[in-house]
Amino acid sequence: MTTKKVLHVVHSMDPVLGGVCKAVRIIATSLIQNGVTNEVVSLDNPDDDFVLNETFKLHALGKSSNPWGYHSQLLPWLQAHIAHFDYVVVHGLWLYNSYAVYKAFKIQPNTNIKSPKYFVMPHGMLDPYFQKASGRRLKAIRNWLYWKGIENKVVNNAEGLLFTCEEEKQLARKPFKPYHPKRELVVGLGVEAPPKYTEGMDSAFFNTCKGLEKRPFILFLSRIHEKKGVDLLIEAYKNILKNNQDKTIIPALVVAGPGGDTDYGKKIMASVSENAALNNTVFFPGMLSGDAKWGAFYNSEAFVLPSHQENFGIAVVESLACKKPVLISNQINIWKEIKEAKAGLVYNDDINGTTALLSDWMELSIQEKELMGKQAEFCYQDHFSVEALVTSWKTKVLKS
Repeated sequence: MTTKKVLHVVHSMDPVLGGVCKAVRIIATSLIQNGVTNEVVSLDNPDDDFVLNETFKLHALGKSSNPWGYHSQLLPWLQAHIAHFDYVVVHGLWLYNSYAVYKAFKIQPNTNIKSPKYFVMPHGMLDPYFQKASGRRLKAIRNWLYWKGIENKVVNNAEGLLFTCEEEKQLARKPFKPYHPKRELVVGLGVEAPPKYTEGMDSAFFNTCKGLEKRPFILFLSRIHEKKGVDLLIEAYKNILKNNQDKTIIPALVVAGPGGDTDYGKKIMASVSENAALNNTVFFPGMLSGDAKWGAFYNSEAFVLPSHQENFGIAVVESLACKKPVLISNQINIWKEIKEAKAGLVYNDDINGTTALLSDWMELSIQEKELMGKQAEFCYQDHFSVEALVTSWKTKVLKS
């Protein structure tokens, strides 16, 4: 049986960017482990550490220096190499890499060589949020014009669109016209099972979070960014402390992730440092990786993410895989699967909803929290495991 060959085309694989590049790593690695050849082409510096240390073949053509992500070498590289693959998958929209794939397929020479098929995986970039969010008016106009001129051709000429969940597929139909994809396939997204707990994870995490001293805590692990609702989380947590009339023990709050050096991040951290109650109970350990990250998950009571928009939420799924319940907003596209599985709590992405996430969790009994943790693991296995991801790709994409 001939081995299937897949090429992933993405703007960047820099781990700091999270989101799309992390999803590409998960998909490529999972398929490789199941006998499918996967390669990635990106616009990164070939001597960057993450390129040199990658476990699969990553063709880094060099960094783009413009907002569109244009690079003169990408289109010629695609023209020279796409015939070697059975499938080409474009990851993300609104940047040059998607247009370059469209152009490469349009200008293929007429030969007897079987042409590959190209798919587009939007990773939530067709979500109406980005056209409606306050502060994005100019970007929304730009996207609409870009859609009319370029992106509709990329999307409508692809073999199909690949979505991480049903909610993303439904939302993608709303913001832009003409929207006529040939096919819409929900292929899912998964994460590998976490490494087994070790005591070394404890020390790795608590050494990065001085002062926490193994107190119970709720974990936020994502970018410190306005879209993630960090301001709502801090305000809701402050409300919980203020209204704690009986002085019961309130778990600490760990806000882990990059972004503390941005204007928004600095504002968030200042609001905490200036409040005596928050200053002793909210911790900012920065971006966590390796044992420190898993130590954070395993030692937490629950994971919280009151995001205003999240296509999938890899950290949400990592928490489920660690048997930890998730406290999330209903703007995270996998919320229905989580609510149906009773693997966490789901409320609106506003101050009342975020406060309810925290207060309702704290009011649960130990037994109720333990049961929710077991449901979290079942939810992961049923919907978001690597096995489920590979099966979906093999049956829906690689046989098309």
